[in-house]
Amino acid sequence: MNRIRDLWKKETGNALVFVSIALMTLLAITGLVIDGGMVYKTKIHLQKVANAAVLSGAQELTNNQEKVEEVVYEALSKNDQDAVVENLEITMGEKVAVDLEVPLSLAFSKLFGKDQVMVKAHAAAELRTMGRAAGAAPLGIDESIPLEYYKEYELKVDQHDNDTGNFGVLALGGTGADTYEYNLRHGYQNEIAVGDILETQTGNIAGKTRTVIRERVNGCDENPRDVNVRDCSRVILIPVYEPIAYQGNQLKQVKIVGFAYFYITDPMDEHDTSIKGMFIERTGTGYEEPGALERGAFSIRLTE
Repeated sequence: MNRIRDLWKKETGNALVFVSIALMTLLAITGLVIDGGMVYKTKIHLQKVANAAVLSGAQELTNNQEKVEEVVYEALSKNDQDAVVENLEITMGEKVAVDLEVPLSLAFSKLFGKDQVMVKAHAAAELRTMGRAAGAAPLGIDESIPLEYYKEYELKVDQHDNDTGNFGVLALGGTGADTYEYNLRHGYQNEIAVGDILETQTGNIAGKTRTVIRERVNGCDENPRDVNVRDCSRVILIPVYEPIAYQGNQLKQVKIVGFAYFYITDPMDEHDTSIKGMFIERTGTGYEEPGALERGAFSIRLTE
């Protein structure tokens, strides 16, 4: 009895209770960290998938709604086949938004009756008027022209191209026929933006133009014609300008006010001095800038 009284007074059994509680607490925290980490990792991945889906779909907002849906679901299939589309909102010419969810099996939380959780993500992408871009062709169109999309136009490129007409040949990165030819074939590699002042290109560059236009036409089949095909060499980015300086009747300087996309419809023969095609509405890899004039060239921006 005396020994029992001594053990009771020393309370040596309490240590075992405290250690047990501490271990249970540590186990619970570890389990929550593991489950929480799984949820966080899945959430980050699902958000990237949602972003990729709307960015891809937004490229077709100038095309048709069926194509937007097709591209969105194609992007989802490539990036996460388990993701479920809870909601898909499409406003043609403006915005595409998607809500995704995916079931995630939990580990530790199963001990408390929670087998899985639904991880969700939302993303939206909108069209913006393009005001800054690389890859522009060394051709321009006067801002005063009221463009009609999918109507045939002719961009003059003879030695009289920079008179008081509606189209002009631009000196992007320098003057000279070779520089012009390179920029027409590959696009000007540096960015130009709304507000930039550019010189015009003078001289006869019709021969250089014919060669490059034939290459671009031959590089993109038109059977059938589809102006929305990505990476079609017939499509060129055209700066829209405001004339600001003349010498006599020849335009010498312009200010960039926006961008347009031009689809080349016909090759040029040995006697042609104009590029035949039509202006189209299209998205590209440029960026928005305040004050840019809307002429059918759009950039894409994640907004949500």
